[in-house]
Amino acid sequence: MTTSEKPAQRPDNPHFSSGPCSKRPGWSLDTLSDAFLGRSHRSAGGKAKLKEAIDKTRALLGVPSDYLIGIVPASDTGAVEMALWSLLGARGVDVLAWESFGKGWVGDITSQLKLDNVRVIEADYGDLPDLGSVNFDNDVVFTWNGTTSGVRVPDGNWIATDRQGLTICDATSAAFAQDLDWPKLDVVTFSWQKVLGGEAQHGMLILSPRAVARLESYQPPWPMPKIFRMTKSGKINQGIFEGMTINTPSMLCVEDYLDALNWTEDMGGLSALQARADENLAVIARWVADTPWIEFLAREPESRSNTSVCLKIVAPEIKALGKDEQGKFAKRMAALLAEEGVAFDIGGYRDAPPGLRIWSGSTVNSSDIKALLPWVGWAYGQTFQEIIETV
Repeated sequence: MTTSEKPAQRPDNPHFSSGPCSKRPGWSLDTLSDAFLGRSHRSAGGKAKLKEAIDKTRALLGVPSDYLIGIVPASDTGAVEMALWSLLGARGVDVLAWESFGKGWVGDITSQLKLDNVRVIEADYGDLPDLGSVNFDNDVVFTWNGTTSGVRVPDGNWIATDRQGLTICDATSAAFAQDLDWPKLDVVTFSWQKVLGGEAQHGMLILSPRAVARLESYQPPWPMPKIFRMTKSGKINQGIFEGMTINTPSMLCVEDYLDALNWTEDMGGLSALQARADENLAVIARWVADTPWIEFLAREPESRSNTSVCLKIVAPEIKALGKDEQGKFAKRMAALLAEEGVAFDIGGYRDAPPGLRIWSGSTVNSSDIKALLPWVGWAYGQTFQEIIETV
């Protein structure tokens, strides 16, 4: 539904960016007053803060006790790259790609590591690839939630329990909002700035005992940068997974992550955060069902993301435009919403089909989603008048 009149209600929080994502409700700089600043992160106090972040992550995500959790450099990207460079090459690789980040991992595996025995299993934006075709004798690399397409795997049932290879899962926009099937996952990565709205540049790397065994038994044939090295003398460097980070972390960002974890505890834990994201998706789904000019980019309801909701404009007049003009239409809508101060950074990802992307993760209140959607209708009507009716 569209209207030429601006809606009366505005979101209290207009931050719907898919990364860095909205801070938790009630956040302020005052929450960082206990940050361990001006001191070495390797001192007792610094290591205690880092270990607290690891321990709270384990407890809240339900990570098995025999899995290792480390804080690593360069956000989720750094964590994934550490896994790819350190673990791949011992056997064949199946890599799944249905959006931009999965395709990026394909490029790293084939063009940078130059592995030969690689199967790329792809799907277009909006779809999942054929999960039943995955060969679990190989190592398997995939994203749990496709941030740029809004398509996620529905569960871990498709992953073989008796697999021979490792499963390496980029879960950056899924962790804390979706159920991760830990027994099916050997490597899991995520970053603080996604579902918990933390600050950027720090990644989390979680390793199963099977992944640790690979690290201790396999030496890749290529030189290993220092920030990727997880073993010493053929054994896992336990210090990395006890708070002794490879390089210097920002203790201000660590404090911010701890604040988000404490908020998660106060909210009721993992299930409460998942429920918040699920409700946000449900609000959008009801609106899409009542709005004829827009649809989810994700075609199947069971694979629709509850964090990075990607939408496409399907009005016949818009579909008749070329891709560049469709992109201009969506960008104009996003610009109008930003100019009004009701939604920032909700344009579709640059490599994705033209459309909008609304972050609806756990730090976003459903009341703000409800207030936003009439404004999206208003922006569509305004843009339609500007671009279509004047042609």
